[in-house]
Amino acid sequence: MDQLLRMKVFVAVAETQGFSAAARRLELSAPAVTRAVASLEDSLGVKLLQRTTRIVRTTEAGLRYLEDARKILEDVQAATEAAQGINAEPRGHLSVTAPVLFGRKFVMPGISEYLRRYPDTQIDAVFLDRVVNMLEEGLDVGVRIGALPDSTMKARKVGRVRLVVVGSPDYLREHGIVQTPEALHDHTLIVSRAGNMSQDWRFMFKDKKQGKEAKSESVRGKQKAGKKAGKENLGKEQRKERTVRVEPRLTVTTNDAAVEAAKQGLGLTRILSYQVADELAAGELKIVLENFEMPTLPVHIVHREGRLASAKVRAFIDLMVERLGQDKALN
Repeated sequence: MDQLLRMKVFVAVAETQGFSAAARRLELSAPAVTRAVASLEDSLGVKLLQRTTRIVRTTEAGLRYLEDARKILEDVQAATEAAQGINAEPRGHLSVTAPVLFGRKFVMPGISEYLRRYPDTQIDAVFLDRVVNMLEEGLDVGVRIGALPDSTMKARKVGRVRLVVVGSPDYLREHGIVQTPEALHDHTLIVSRAGNMSQDWRFMFKDKKQGKEAKSESVRGKQKAGKKAGKENLGKEQRKERTVRVEPRLTVTTNDAAVEAAKQGLGLTRILSYQVADELAAGELKIVLENFEMPTLPVHIVHREGRLASAKVRAFIDLMVERLGQDKALN
């Protein structure tokens, strides 16, 4: 068995964390996969995988080799597609990750269209409400909401979303409109543990002290850059972030459960705007505390491959950028 094929088998086992799963992905027999990995380990003189009765994990040496092997296989694929021409038809396996509700509402329709367009492709959709290490978990394309601390990832921005507090019209009629974040202590609150949601809710407040400083700065700004620049400086300086500790009556593990509870009039919840776009449009939920919202969060499509991204990755990203860029819930 040649070296490239053994590397491909190892990568599949590491990503699926199992020999049987890798065999199914590669359409090989389980014994052939086992022999390939054993042969690769013998040739390298190192242990790449730690085998247990339940799962297969990558050793420290295996993790380093896995990263290099992926790059080599991607370069080989890119070279093949370059020889075939830039318009080579997308084919092969693609793995995609996104937050659960985002995946259901926005990514799945794109996946369906992609699979109809390109019949020689297969997709694994991994929807999780946690930050996924795409390199370690072998994922090709992902959706990230918020800042991108990982500079090694390639990214394309497709929109922005808000962090909003919502309640049903019935609840707001009965309990009144919330005027300030501090008033949340007088309301029934619903908190989701999914993703980055927590019991510390951050808001932007007007700061009187900074407002005076900003006003002086705005006057100087008008002299230098005109009236528009002065107003922008004033607006930016007058707002300061503060945290409000909330005490929920209901805590749930998924965002859709929090949304459903709010729809039923149980209380107020804090959620990303895209997660309640349909409910807001239908009038089932209403936003409160708009004047205290945090700055909007960017939405990016990220991927591991560089300039020579494979045809399957390029095609999927282009399709999703077009779809998401036109969606009013994200723009």
